[in-house]
Order: sequence, then C-alpha cells, then structure tokens
Amino acid sequence: MPDFTLETPHGIISITDTGLKNPSPALLLLHGNSSSSRIFRHMLTSPTLCSQHRLIAFDLPGHGASSNAPHPAKSYTMSGYADLAVYILEHLSIESVVVLGWSLGGHVALEMVPVLKRASERGSRIVELKGIMLTGTPPALGAENCAKGFKIPTNPDEGEENLMGKVHWTNEQAEAIARNSAPGGHEELFEDWMLNDAIRTDGRARMMMFEAFVEGRGVDQVGVVEGEDVLIAVVNGADEPFINLDYIDELRWKKLWRGECVRLQGRKHAPFWEDIKGFEKLLLEFLKDCAAEE
Repeated sequence: MPDFTLETPHGIISITDTGLKNPSPALLLLHGNSSSSRIFRHMLTSPTLCSQHRLIAFDLPGHGASSNAPHPAKSYTMSGYADLAVYILEHLSIESVVVLGWSLGGHVALEMVPVLKRASERGSRIVELKGIMLTGTPPALGAENCAKGFKIPTNPDEGEENLMGKVHWTNEQAEAIARNSAPGGHEELFEDWMLNDAIRTDGRARMMMFEAFVEGRGVDQVGVVEGEDVLIAVVNGADEPFINLDYIDELRWKKLWRGECVRLQGRKHAPFWEDIKGFEKLLLEFLKDCAAEE
C-alpha cells in the first residue's frame, strides 16, 4: 500500500491512499480510540473494494505512525480530528467521499459534516459528502447523552474509572483493551500490533477527547443525524459491549440507510474485523447507494 506522511497543522500524519482515479466516491476510513488505520487492513487490500473505490486511511494524531499533536488542545478533540480529515481530503483533491467511522472514528465522521459545510462556504475546495457509515458509534454530545449512549462509565464524579479517557494505562489495562476492543475477546482475532498501538497512543489524546465530549464541546451529533440531509448507515454487532444499541435505535434519524439500524448477530464492537466478507458485502451495497445519491 502506498504509505506516505503529510505535515499538517495537527502534526505529521501517516496516510494510506490506494490512489484509484475514477468517478466513484472515495472511501475514507477513520479508526477508533487507541488504535490505528491498521484495523482497516482487510479493506485496504480487498481486490473488490480497491477496484471500485479509492480508499484513504490515516492515523489520528497521537496514534499509530502519526506524530503526537504539537498543540494537543487544538487536535485531541473530535472537532480537531474532523478538521484534519477535511484537510487531508482537500490536500488529496478528493471531490466526493463516503466516510466509514469506527467507534471514535464515527464521532469524527459526524463532526466532519459542519466542517465540510464551512469549507464550502469559505470557497475552499468542495468535497461532497455522499454518505457516512457508523459502526460502534452512538451519536452524542454532553454528559447526559454520553451516559445514555455508552455502557462504559463516562462521568468521573460517579467514581467509576473510564479507561477510554485515562492518560496512563497499566500493562494489564492496555492488554485488556487491546484484546477486547476489535477482537472482542476472541484470541484468534487478536494481533500483536493491537497491543502495540494501544501502548503507543498518547494518553492525553484519550483524556482530552473524552473530557471535551462529556463537557459538550463540539458538534451536536444527535442534531446532525436527526437534521442533516446526509445518508447514514448504522451497522453494529448485536453483541456490542461498549455502546447502547437501544439508544441508537431511538434516535430520529433523518436519512437512515434501509430505514433501520443494522445489527449483525454474533458480532461485537468491530464487525468488519470479525466478519470480513459479510461486512464488505454490506459496505459495497451502501457505497453503491451513496454513489446514486443526487
């Protein structure tokens, strides 16, 4: 895969771009908290996906092969990550895009909606957002919605520790997160790089991102999914351990793909990693519908 780095206002960012040039929307892949774009390896090497769409993935600041953010308060928020994502799309001269966001990446995808609008209004290169697929992501903003959308503790005042917002992990905590996030506790789905990525992540990125989210700094993500005219697919594992699927079902989605939130039986937090072919089939169907959007 053609990997390169790009110097940006948010640090030196490691990017993968399959480089296909055709009229179809590009597919931007956004990874989750304390992971990296390696989680999308199967998609980035899929002959079917790569023959139809240009795939782009990058490591968030403080994650994977990207540098730590030079200005953490600016970059280590969902809005900061969204600003970076749009910066990369503009740099690569992308004209239309579908965004697949996993976990934190899904929140970043939703934050991109108003960023792209503002970019268009100020006369920047226009990147048309054709659709968003969310997996492992409950749209939320502020303490109340976070408490409803997540099964993990989100309010430090209640005394429970939120590892996904903690600066320093013990070796045991890093191991637990790495083995239970994407692999869902299945030993055969775990790979060593997952633990390495968890350990490598700048802990400030976790803390500052979650603090901003719970404090209500950022985009009203519920307002985006209930009010913006963008096609959104919601595909989750039916056995999702970290988010409340009933909360997601109850949102008044304005433009929900297939008119329902899809639950994949027997899958957990990263169904695209657990069921490569099954998830790819759904993704290809969504991409086809996004390309047909006017």
